[in-house]
Amino acid sequence: MTPASASSATSPAHSPLTGPLLAAGAMICVQSGAALSTEVMNVLGAPGTTWLRLCFAAVFLILLSRPRFHLYSKAQWKAAIMLGVAMAAMSLCYFEALMRIPLGLATSIDFLGPLAVAVAGMKRARHLIWPVLAGLGVIMLVHNGTGWTVDLVGAGFALGAAAGWASYILLSKRVGSVFSGLQGLAMSFVVAAIASLPFGIGGVVAGVTPFYLLAVAALAVLVPLLPYALEMTALRRMSTRAFGVLMSAEPAIGALCGLVLLGQELSLLQYAGILCVTAASIGAVAEK
Repeated sequence: MTPASASSATSPAHSPLTGPLLAAGAMICVQSGAALSTEVMNVLGAPGTTWLRLCFAAVFLILLSRPRFHLYSKAQWKAAIMLGVAMAAMSLCYFEALMRIPLGLATSIDFLGPLAVAVAGMKRARHLIWPVLAGLGVIMLVHNGTGWTVDLVGAGFALGAAAGWASYILLSKRVGSVFSGLQGLAMSFVVAAIASLPFGIGGVVAGVTPFYLLAVAALAVLVPLLPYALEMTALRRMSTRAFGVLMSAEPAIGALCGLVLLGQELSLLQYAGILCVTAASIGAVAEK
């Protein structure tokens, strides 16, 4: 569940498959990392696991980027704080959703965030087909026509994560404009770790062991550090439109990881709902 905002053109020095393969690797990392977090979350809780993951990610990025805290302007701090709070909300809500609903469903509902950003600037009446298709897909995911098929609290957390993801996409552009390199991202992760501390500290204190500390450190590399690096590299080798269309496959990859790694089977109607959300995302990106 990482954003990507950069402009790029395919370099003739690289295979045309390099960018798509890197983007696919990023999606697999995100979804497999989410699936593999389940065991740790059962012990530390979703907030505790999220807080530790953000802490480790912040530490890794600080070591990489060496931010100069005392030199940042008010505008830089404001941008980092806003993005960090959005990151904390997105992460906390997403992993709370995973504790209640299958991975494929959570990812599909979460994907409404970037979809909303994609359709926000569209003005033609025909563009309404994409949010309508996405809405139909969500209904198919959570309601079978006679009753609710999933935990509505979990679906609500997934919607909260979608709102956080949309905010993350918009705010990351601002951070990228006032920081250089990875410094803005590092600062945002520091803020996210601080913002999530009140929610996660209890679970960590109650259940943490050296094993789980190492497990969360590894998960922090799997999500979000490695996907971020793969996405940024992919964007240097393919257009942003092609990248956006390809990333629309993430709900389907989430469903596959949920099935293979967690044994989470979905109904045919729910798989159809995932296809609707994915198709809506592809259509919205292709229209831009």
